[in-house]
Amino acid sequence: MANTKRELFLKRRLRVRNKIKATSAGRLRLSVHRSSKNISVQLIDDVRGVTLASASTLEKELGFVGKNNVEAAAKVGATIAERAKAAGVEVCYFDRGGFLFHGKIKALADAAREGGLKF
Repeated sequence: MANTKRELFLKRRLRVRNKIKATSAGRLRLSVHRSSKNISVQLIDDVRGVTLASASTLEKELGFVGKNNVEAAAKVGATIAERAKAAGVEVCYFDRGGFLFHGKIKALADAAREGGLKF
């Protein structure tokens, strides 16, 4: 029985999230979503159920509206690192969802690490 791309994506997403929840110990989660046109990231506190900081290419001040490329992902990663520092966060878990860790997702993670986030 062949799995579709969507089914494989959902399996990967559940596997990643379950691992994070099992080992989180109350740490925050840096959740990434990538669409065909934009990329966004949120810093989520799962215990309280609130988002502490977010960044996206949909924000006009970043200058990448409607773009989903490696440069835009790196800019979003640097922005979320700045906003996390402003919120007093230094350590979190990286939740890539069902996306593979290469290309745009890797560029975002590297930029966030360079900005001072530890995961």
